[in-house]
Amino acid sequence: MPKMKTNSGAKKRYTLTGSGKIKRKHAYKSHILTKKSKKRKRNLTYFGAVHKADESNAKLLLAMK
Repeated sequence: MPKMKTNSGAKKRYTLTGSGKIKRKHAYKSHILTKKSKKRKRNLTYFGAVHKADESNAKLLLAMK
């Protein structure tokens, strides 16, 4: 059976932590930033973890399953 290919879009968007969780960036931080508050933009800067419900899909895209 051939090797599973990693989805190149997912490869650019997700990173793995040491404990095996998947990190992601927040959306809504690329344009139309003038109407968003400083606090909102600052909080969108930080990384978040992929939700448990979406973790299996993300792992499939990263060829980890």
